[in-house]
Amino acid sequence: MGVTERVWAALTAMIKLEDKVTRQNEAIKVQQAKIENLTERIIRLEAQFELLAVTALVKKLTGK
Repeated sequence: MGVTERVWAALTAMIKLEDKVTRQNEAIKVQQAKIENLTERIIRLEAQFELLAVTALVKKLTGK
């Protein structure tokens, strides 16, 4: 293999690697958005649960 072929192979490998990194970065962004959405949903569920627990406690204390 000549020098030119080795340089070409190295450049080709770098381009392929850059493409893989770019695609991985895009996939990470999508995953991060999903994680943030799930976090928001969990926070809302926790808030609803706490409100239900407080409501049940108030009803129990007031005897209603």
